Amino acid sequence: MAVQSAYMPGVMAFDARKNRMLKMHGLGNDFVVLDDRFEAVDLPSAAAVRSLADRHRGIGCDTVVSIRPSTDAFDAELWFFNSDGSPASACGNATRCVAKLLLAETEGDSVTLAAVDQAAVAAGRPGAAFRALPCRRGAGGAYSVNMGQPEFGWQSIPLARAVDTAALPLAGAPAAVAMPNPHCVFFVPDADAVDLSRVGPEIEHDPLFPDRTNVEYVSLIGPDRLRMRVWERGGMVTLACGSGACAAVAAAHRRGLVGRRATVELDGGALEIDWRDDGLWMTGPASHVAEIALAPEFWARQT
Repeated sequence: MAVQSAYMPGVMAFDARKNRMLKMHGLGNDFVVLDDRFEAVDLPSAAAVRSLADRHRGIGCDTVVSIRPSTDAFDAELWFFNSDGSPASACGNATRCVAKLLLAETEGDSVTLAAVDQAAVAAGRPGAAFRALPCRRGAGGAYSVNMGQPEFGWQSIPLARAVDTAALPLAGAPAAVAMPNPHCVFFVPDADAVDLSRVGPEIEHDPLFPDRTNVEYVSLIGPDRLRMRVWERGGMVTLACGSGACAAVAAAHRRGLVGRRATVELDGGALEIDWRDDGLWMTGPASHVAEIALAPEFWARQT
């Protein structure tokens, strides 16, 4: 089979009936996974993503991820889409779920995936499009992924102007971190007391964030233990966010609140974050829920 690199177009229009589809989740952060490794198809349109992600009229998920064949440098490429159809640069929990899928096929202990920066692809910069994500099988059904190093520069996040990313000029002085998705991290006495559905959209769409942002509210609840709740860019409260947990630990360590290893308790469960010399390693469970077969009448409504 010819290998299709990240920046080459598919040869058929996207049709989710053609390939294998799965429902997976990591701590309740759930995904529709399109296994596009074996038949070259175009990426799903924003409208198709929204239809698949719709929890009332579709399958329902936080994120849609397409697994695609890669060059020899990676075992597969991952293309991520927020539930509103917009592209995302990373999704740690989805990456761990895909690692579970691929490792079950090979019975191996490690795999290296590539998150694709769709903005770099669209700009004709394929050399900047790949972010390596080494993954490992852990103990007790856990899977780990190295999410890389956090970025604190205002242009990398990105922000609309040069400001102190350790204490943004917003009420509450949150921190900003790229993982590589943008994250805005608030430290508060009680994360559970925050009306996340109200304040999350306001922060996501603040003019300081030209590409919008994920929003985390974090409380220190013990030595190297954080409680975190998440508003995900794209318009929803999520049960867990892997890149957000990494961003929270990086921001908390920068403020001297935790060390380089911490447990992050989310609505869906706990993730272990270990900031090593080679990047932030995130460890937690990954679950395969179902194989999906779309009914013909569902797909007829989308075309």
